[in-house]
Amino acid sequence: MATIDVYDLNKKKIDVMDLSDEIFNTEVREYLIHEAVKIQLANRRAGTVAVKNRSAVSGGGKKPYRQKGTGQARQGCIRAPHYPGGGVAFGPQPKIYNLSMNKKARKVAIRSALSLLFKGDRITVVNNLDLDTISTKSFAKVLTNFELAKTLLVIEAENKNLELSARNIKNVKVLKADALNIFDVMKYQNIMMTQSAVKKVEGALTI
Repeated sequence: MATIDVYDLNKKKIDVMDLSDEIFNTEVREYLIHEAVKIQLANRRAGTVAVKNRSAVSGGGKKPYRQKGTGQARQGCIRAPHYPGGGVAFGPQPKIYNLSMNKKARKVAIRSALSLLFKGDRITVVNNLDLDTISTKSFAKVLTNFELAKTLLVIEAENKNLELSARNIKNVKVLKADALNIFDVMKYQNIMMTQSAVKKVEGALTI
């Protein structure tokens, strides 16, 4: 079974924690990670972009001039695409981009991503992330102690002091364990988790 050191906020080692091999030390399936990230990003798209075609533009129901005898090309409507103010030809229309992925495969993808970070020594576990006061400066010092940049903070439950202290620090995001997702895991270079969050993640990702 894989193990990881547990620290306090001063980076003092206080414990050693066992990690589930099937969650944090499993085979890294890069193709599933890629597929899961692609699907998550696709599902974020609103797909509401649209333009008016010639049938949606108001006006233009009358033939602009008679068919013959003017010396000009015949025209049927002044709202055709080649007229100023006319409809757009072959423009974008609303589209649904939603994709789906098997629930089991999605869990395997997140497990692969966590294992990739664990094998690269990019997961840090602390006993807790409880702060006495709201202080961006104090929490920035914690990250400096651990020499972390671009960090995802995973907590078990809502932590107002932490969320308000971390929100103005660049490339730092606070996420509850039940909201852990493949995109955020891959986006940030490091993950800092509390012990309770680790157990909650293990419970959620067990197949």
